[in-house]
Amino acid sequence: MLRCLLALLALCFGTASVRAADAQGYRFSPVNQHSVPVTASLWNPILDYVSRKSGVPLSLKIGRTSADTTSYVLAQEVDFAFTNHLFSPEREKLGWRVFARRDDPLVHGVIAVPADSPVKQLADLAGKEVAFPGPEAFIAYKNPYAQLLQRKIAVKVVFAGNTDGSLVQLDSGKVAAVGANQQLLDGWARREGRQYRILWTSDPYPDLALMVSPRVVPKDAAAVAAAFIGMSENPEGQAVLKAAAEAAKLPPFRFVSATGAEYEPYRRFYRDAPAELR
Repeated sequence: MLRCLLALLALCFGTASVRAADAQGYRFSPVNQHSVPVTASLWNPILDYVSRKSGVPLSLKIGRTSADTTSYVLAQEVDFAFTNHLFSPEREKLGWRVFARRDDPLVHGVIAVPADSPVKQLADLAGKEVAFPGPEAFIAYKNPYAQLLQRKIAVKVVFAGNTDGSLVQLDSGKVAAVGANQQLLDGWARREGRQYRILWTSDPYPDLALMVSPRVVPKDAAAVAAAFIGMSENPEGQAVLKAAAEAAKLPPFRFVSATGAEYEPYRRFYRDAPAELR
């Protein structure tokens, strides 16, 4: 079964890729959804497992903020990514391919306030500071902020670097509200014992995608894809996934095969979004 999957994936990845792994292997960049320490504790064990099972060494490369990390992808400093920042028309021209996704329910962007906040509706946020992870955050910034622009509610945007940073500012009273991925907001609430009230919820979107650069050698891309997708069928892989979910206070998850077709809702957003968010 694994050999068949490897062969199929190799055909899907084609022959245009040109970069083989160097002595340090390939670099993998996940979007900064959590603090840097939590991101490392979530991904390093997964990358260690995938490296051993695939025979293709992967190392974690993350920036201080989600925008920093995405800049590595755009500058071709990394080879694999876990992201939803590459579905705009211009970025799709870069040729990155979806090969898997986390098997989670569809995700929603939300605008949230503390449960005891005097803010009762979006209009009450006019003139107030609202924190977002960063300008690249599709679910947590572009969707919520597009809604505020559509309703002509002018807020003072604060970029906190990642969702955890946004919620620290909200919990400390420095901002009136946050834009967030509801799944991550719920995880933070469990981890920190906080309660929030949702003012607005976006349409549903698929979770982030595992993607590979067109520069990666096809057989390496196929081996890495097979290792990610096969984790949930291997006892060791299952244990790694369980520990990773617990580290980030996420529901249990696995990786499943995917193509770019599942991400059409992102493309639809960009067709209709305000120019400043495209």
